[in-house]
Amino acid sequence: MSGRDPDPDQLLTPSEVAALFRVDPKTVTRWAKAGKLTSIRTLGGHRRYRATEVHALLDAQSGSRAGEAVAHDASHATPPGGFPPR
Repeated sequence: MSGRDPDPDQLLTPSEVAALFRVDPKTVTRWAKAGKLTSIRTLGGHRRYRATEVHALLDAQSGSRAGEAVAHDASHATPPGGFPPR
């Protein structure tokens, strides 16, 4: 198994998920409440997230961000005819 492939049964804490997405752990909890991620509750009531689902969302988000970056770069392209003289 490669380092990127998550164990199908592995559960991640909100802090671990937040570190992967570079967001605050509270954001991860909000995503779960909004249905963006499925959370599993421990006996103590703490949220855990399936690693496979988290990595799938991360991959999907990475793909959409790549498209956003291309669109962002295109919006900063040199205008037709070049820039006006200063």
